[in-house]
Amino acid sequence: RTDEATLCPLWKFSYERAKRKHVTALCWNSQYTDLFAAGFGSCDFARNGKGLVCCYTLKNTSHPEFVVPTESGVICLDFHPKYPSLLAVGCHDGSVLVIDIKTTSKKPIYSSSLRSGQHCDPVWQIRWQDNGTSKEYKFYTVSSDGKVANWIMNKTELKMEPMMDLKLIDSCAGKSEDSPLHGLAGGCAIDFNRKLDNLFLVGTEEGMIHECSKAYSAQYLKTFEGHRMGVNALKWNPFHEDIFMSCSEDWRLQIFEHSSTVPLISFDLGNAVNDVCWSPLSSTVFAAATTDGKVHAFDLAQNKRDPLCSQKIARTKLTKISFSSKDFILIVGDDRSLVHTLKMSPNLRKIGTPQQGLGGNEGGQFDTATIQRNKMVQFLASINKKYAQ
Repeated sequence: RTDEATLCPLWKFSYERAKRKHVTALCWNSQYTDLFAAGFGSCDFARNGKGLVCCYTLKNTSHPEFVVPTESGVICLDFHPKYPSLLAVGCHDGSVLVIDIKTTSKKPIYSSSLRSGQHCDPVWQIRWQDNGTSKEYKFYTVSSDGKVANWIMNKTELKMEPMMDLKLIDSCAGKSEDSPLHGLAGGCAIDFNRKLDNLFLVGTEEGMIHECSKAYSAQYLKTFEGHRMGVNALKWNPFHEDIFMSCSEDWRLQIFEHSSTVPLISFDLGNAVNDVCWSPLSSTVFAAATTDGKVHAFDLAQNKRDPLCSQKIARTKLTKISFSSKDFILIVGDDRSLVHTLKMSPNLRKIGTPQQGLGGNEGGQFDTATIQRNKMVQFLASINKKYAQ
């Protein structure tokens, strides 16, 4: 096939003290595009112990630039979008930490406590939100204790404000919000819409995907036809505000259009899908990591049915995956404490050009975001009459 692509292995990042731990989180820095953070803990609850946060740079593959040990295994982390030295961390014991990588201290600048509030179960996802003109910094967490929480950080303290309880919904009783079950659903993934700041998605251990709002937390706005097993990741498309994707233990990767509760397209990857990510450079390119050690790379503009590349990266389980925001590079974590770096072949680097008839910015100019949004619109038009001109 002429459209087949490859992923070229570059470097492997490791750290002696992280041996026998799993890579449980990966996040690129928002400003320094060669810098990324890796969280280490365990995907096996029976073996969970202490954790580590390591910051690596592509300029030095031999040793991490910054290391912070944690009392509990790290599950998730996120760099602040505007203040690149701030790193929020979620842990297995329900605690959250804020680390300032500018300091030489090996201790977090903020840690949650019983006084400030914290989750009762593992924190599966943590997300900063732009604080605008406010002097307080905010991030959000979701946990398997069934709660979504808002954390407010000011000069003196870190404070938890419960935002939403994830009510169990009986999937057999239809989509009615009038048929809740007793108890709470275990939250395991969250992502905020890039255009509508109040809108966010939550994935649960039961396989449900709920659309929620920060302005109205009493019930779900909508429930999508999710998965048969737990949702491992949810990601909004960085260029089109109506498109998101999900992945699960049920082997499926699904792409949704916001207005429909039924997936636009679904891929069966043959093994549990631990993580997915959109490319920040092309609206139709994304990648997935599966438990059989493979990375699956897609470009919907070139092939709507199959990945351009399904490549064996390691003999172990792959746990996390993330695109570089600048270079055509992927980082992939595994359950043997290694972070693999992969270079994308030219077939996966097609950015796209302005399309006739799709318009541009004021004055007829096309910027990168407009080109990429139009590229996704063209794909949607090819499978959905609603978008066809």
